[in-house]
Amino acid sequence: MQNPLRSEAEAFRFLIVSIGGAAIIVGAAYANTWLGVAAAVVVVGGIARWYWRQPSPQPPRLEVREEAPHPHRILVIANETVGGRPLREEVERRAAERPTEILVIAPALNSPVRHWVSDEDEARAAAQERVQASVARLAETGVTVRGEVGDAEPLQAIEDALRTFGADEIVLSTHPEGRSHWLEQGLVEEARRRFAVPITHVVVDLDAEREEVR
Repeated sequence: MQNPLRSEAEAFRFLIVSIGGAAIIVGAAYANTWLGVAAAVVVVGGIARWYWRQPSPQPPRLEVREEAPHPHRILVIANETVGGRPLREEVERRAAERPTEILVIAPALNSPVRHWVSDEDEARAAAQERVQASVARLAETGVTVRGEVGDAEPLQAIEDALRTFGADEIVLSTHPEGRSHWLEQGLVEEARRRFAVPITHVVVDLDAEREEVR
């Protein structure tokens, strides 16, 4: 049962009405017993009717604030093809569908001899240049994008990136079949088996793009 006495003023008014009703009952009973009984019925009935007709207090309204949607995160893995047009168009298309954050990772690929002697400076510098160029092109579309040089092993580069960048999907770019070491090594299939994130494979033919420019 809801309490209609929602404030001190209403409680005070109820007290005054009750005292007044009691005075009427006492005065009527003093004059005549049955008149007092009748007065008591009328007064109590009136107070009860007033009590039950009071509106129930409304619960306070709670303001629900809608949180900003979590941006969709795309992890891009590419090396020499990082600046290719098909990759850029694929990423731009996906970023246009919703607020998006993009992280571009270029594994610092190196020759076996240089890797064996721990000489990776040249490979990392080349990868860094490609990443910066790719990030600059993607940033022109207005999306939030940054780039990093990753581990020379692509699968390890993906794993490292996922530790700090909770990607919703991965876009993995390679050269065409027959010219891609990553495809020869079964990188796409192995990445899909190892990581529980949707992976899109994009083929970039840099030779064909150069011919179009010519």
